[in-house]
Amino acid sequence: MCLPALVFVLTFAYGPMVGLIMAFQDYKPWLGLTGSSWIGLENFRRIFQYEEASQAIYNTLIIAVSKISVGIVVPIVTAILLSEIRSMGLKKSIQTLVYLPHFLSWVTVAGMMIDILGLEGGINHILTSVFGSEPIYFLGDPSLFRPTVVLSDLWKNFGFGMIVYLATIAGIDPSYYEAAEIDGATRRQQIWHVTLPSMLPMIIVIATLSLGGILDAGFDQIFNLYNPLVYSTGDIIDTYVYRSSLLNGQYGFGTAVGLFKSVISLILIVLSYRFAYKFANYRIF
Repeated sequence: MCLPALVFVLTFAYGPMVGLIMAFQDYKPWLGLTGSSWIGLENFRRIFQYEEASQAIYNTLIIAVSKISVGIVVPIVTAILLSEIRSMGLKKSIQTLVYLPHFLSWVTVAGMMIDILGLEGGINHILTSVFGSEPIYFLGDPSLFRPTVVLSDLWKNFGFGMIVYLATIAGIDPSYYEAAEIDGATRRQQIWHVTLPSMLPMIIVIATLSLGGILDAGFDQIFNLYNPLVYSTGDIIDTYVYRSSLLNGQYGFGTAVGLFKSVISLILIVLSYRFAYKFANYRIF
């Protein structure tokens, strides 16, 4: 039964890794992997020589860290607040509404955002017609693009994290709350001294495992939202690789940038699992 999955992984995950040879070549498609000249680590040196590549790495770190930070804090707060609602109907309705965007593709979400945040979108229509202010180009202003990306990612995905924390809260022994209530603890004190400490192992696991994605700022989202006006703050490693390799024909350089990102991500993933095991006793094997 595992054979089809094994064949699939070998074909589409490990087979293409042969192409990593291009990272060490001045790759020419008409010469192929065997005919292209070997240039060693020259493509990797160019990563730190090109200002665009360094900027893409910096943007990736800023956007990814921002997403991870708000993507941990907001689901925790929302899960705690939602767990305090006593009406099951209201609780389930809110839970469904905040979780629903997780199932939308970034193509759909990006189309919605362009319609809402564009110069003639709904928000600018309110700003100009009601408040009489100048329209704001949210997706074309470099200073506003990062916050827009982070907040839109939060809106789309925080519902999934909230479900994880809600499950953690549901697994807390009710006797802890009963004991705290007997001792005279208020609801706020119960949250602070019972709920949060009980959630702490899961928070540590999610936070440490998020380190593995520190260089993954979300290609699907950025690619569907960005434009040349915001390359200075919105261009990330994945979009830079896409443009430099597939659009500009620098296949060797694009492969080198992608390999550099993959190696760093692998190291971070290994470290994150070590931290998760050390601080939260979490392990897969």
